[in-house]
Amino acid sequence: MPNRYWYIIAIYIAAQLSSIVGVPLLMAVGLEKGIAITSWAVFSFFIATLIILFLLKPDMKQASMQRDRSSAGNIALWSFLGVFLAYFAQMIAILIETFVFGIKPGSENTQDLMEFARMSPVFIIVMVLFAPILEEIIFRKIIFGTIYKRSNFIVAVLVSAVAFAASHFDFTHMVVYTAMGIVFAYLYVKTKSIITPIIAHMAMNTVVVIGQYSLSEEDFKRMQDQFDQLQTIFGGFLL
Repeated sequence: MPNRYWYIIAIYIAAQLSSIVGVPLLMAVGLEKGIAITSWAVFSFFIATLIILFLLKPDMKQASMQRDRSSAGNIALWSFLGVFLAYFAQMIAILIETFVFGIKPGSENTQDLMEFARMSPVFIIVMVLFAPILEEIIFRKIIFGTIYKRSNFIVAVLVSAVAFAASHFDFTHMVVYTAMGIVFAYLYVKTKSIITPIIAHMAMNTVVVIGQYSLSEEDFKRMQDQFDQLQTIFGGFLL
């Protein structure tokens, strides 16, 4: 694996952990805790995205010269189809969690993120732009891509998808996040372009934000009680 990939992984981890220092600093200058968290998240993920995209310039140049890469039209098509594939996989995963493992529908991780978005709407940029870009680069391009070159699709997709699921720290719903990781890896292989899963990932998160932004936590729980797993299936998970 190229050294720049290790740098990219380190930068991603640093961005995740930087809030330990950044949030208290912002609170020290007078920002309320919730605003400090969202403001630092936007800043740290923005900087991380810029640095990581700069480090990936050699890969971008190589990809532009790749003959078997899908055309722009094919990438657009599979990005669109990928959203439906991801939602179908999510629905199957939720049904498995509900009826096989007895796990209640609903993601605390998603609801916590949406609470931050309602508190500070600028945080939505992290969920629909920075997070999809960084996660697809880390888990699909680097982790999946590296293992896929040395092994096979099944091994690569399982390792990368489970790592993707674990990174959300929503261990109750590992099946759902793993299913999403499998779909995004398939889109990457199908088009040989990381742009495809990035767009599909962005679209998924955008749909979830639009669907849940106006709902308070109390509204969500009330609807979940009324519609059980059906509401969660259509509400979706933030990835």
